[in-house]
Amino acid sequence: MSPQNHVYQSIARATKDHGTQKMFGLMGDANLFMVDSFVRDCGGDFIPAAHEGSTILMAAAYAHVSGHVGVATVTHGPALSNCLTALTEAARGHSPMVVLAGDTPADNPRHLQSIDQRELVKVTGAGFVQLRTPATVCEDVARAFYRARVERRPIVLNMPADFMWQEADYTLQVLDVFTTPGGVAEGDILDNAIGMIASARRPLILAGGGAIHARDQLVRLADRLEAPLATTLRAKGLFNDHPYNIDIFGTLSTPAAYDLIAKSDCIICFGTALHDFTTDRGKLMKDKRIVQIDSDPTAIGGGLHPDAALIADAGLTADTILHWLDEAEIPASGFTRELDTASLTAHVAGSGKAPEGFVNYVYALDRLEQALPENRVLVTDGGRFMTEVWCRISVPDPRSFVSTVNFGAIGLGLQEAIGAAVAAPDRPVVLFSGDGGFMMGGINEFNTAVRLGLDLIVIIANDSAYGAEHIQFVDRKMDPSLTQFTWPSFAQIAKSLGADGVEVRSNDALEHALAALETRKGPFLIDLRLDPDDVPRMRI
Repeated sequence: MSPQNHVYQSIARATKDHGTQKMFGLMGDANLFMVDSFVRDCGGDFIPAAHEGSTILMAAAYAHVSGHVGVATVTHGPALSNCLTALTEAARGHSPMVVLAGDTPADNPRHLQSIDQRELVKVTGAGFVQLRTPATVCEDVARAFYRARVERRPIVLNMPADFMWQEADYTLQVLDVFTTPGGVAEGDILDNAIGMIASARRPLILAGGGAIHARDQLVRLADRLEAPLATTLRAKGLFNDHPYNIDIFGTLSTPAAYDLIAKSDCIICFGTALHDFTTDRGKLMKDKRIVQIDSDPTAIGGGLHPDAALIADAGLTADTILHWLDEAEIPASGFTRELDTASLTAHVAGSGKAPEGFVNYVYALDRLEQALPENRVLVTDGGRFMTEVWCRISVPDPRSFVSTVNFGAIGLGLQEAIGAAVAAPDRPVVLFSGDGGFMMGGINEFNTAVRLGLDLIVIIANDSAYGAEHIQFVDRKMDPSLTQFTWPSFAQIAKSLGADGVEVRSNDALEHALAALETRKGPFLIDLRLDPDDVPRMRI
């Protein structure tokens, strides 16, 4: 006979039995006993946040860096409504995660915190699973984890508070996830795609986040074709050290790489939905044959319609194309013989000159690229500063890069940096944030990083303004003063919250800060003071 538990114990045990060791959360009436059981009965680790939305972001970054399903928990009503921006960010980022959300008692419709939580979740793009009865706890938890893996988005498991102390049998249920890659399309579409690739004189291979697993197959195909390799932002770092890697494709390319892309005659796209920033709103795809390969049919034709599309696994398709090129004895294109990779990937260096009391942002980034630990995980918040970071700060591989731009929000970075640090406890995590983003969302979780003793380096691009808005006023020759702020010292804030911090207003101060990185203990904040009129425009 199955052992009998209270519902809250069964939820905790089922969560642990799905391989969960880390749970991010904020406790309230409907989830506190479940969290307690997860820690005390199941041996799990609970990472408490200061704000409910932070728990979602932490779990999302944890899922990305670790490759496991992230788990977060909040209570009901305003706790869940506080998660809307974070849930939207995670849903658009295709983050596989389960959110254990409490709900008000079903027998009290006038409860102060009552709200239709299904409708609340629906607008974010996340999925929803209702905990139906105490008898279906194990089945409902299993369904939530299954859907998170298959649908690759947050799934909210809605847990009525009045169920928690009811008794329920516990039966282990873990649903199999069928993840074997699909095959390759056959017939005319495949023949047409291979024909376009075989006839191309200047082919280029582009890999997105959906092709990260297929790196080796894409490299073999590129070597066979003698085609350059490029990535979308989401796949940043995938082709590090390959001699024909031209880095990020699109508006983030160097001028030389942008020109090279413009000269290509066939783009073979694996695992990318071809966002407008990737294609520069279609400009980079003009007068080219576009072959798009993706296992997700909804990724095809969103931004532009390809000349051929294959709904298939990236790796298997690359192998199939390679096979038929060899069978037909198609010669290599010779495109890469013309390339000078160093010039294609080198961005213009910073001058090191800045007005008194400020540092040059580009120069500071170039120095940080040299000085930051090489095995870093890089996280970026949103803001005008971010595109230069994406171009100039490298990462070891795509899983070591977390960008919080899926919903265009700011103030999400530090929370995701904490999740990344929990996922990679033996590696330093580097967060770049703007001053506005840090004040909006970072400052309330900085002490969480201190409490956890994380190896976190926070770099604030501090122009004392909302930079994206500042530049719009300047462009129209209007007074930008309403976008400017007199913030407190972020270095002093870091110290008051239990960490260390350094303010940088000169190149000498920058060198002092970089030297201090070597002896850091716990979170360390560098406040780069920037002239708002001297920060580069976003490359979008």
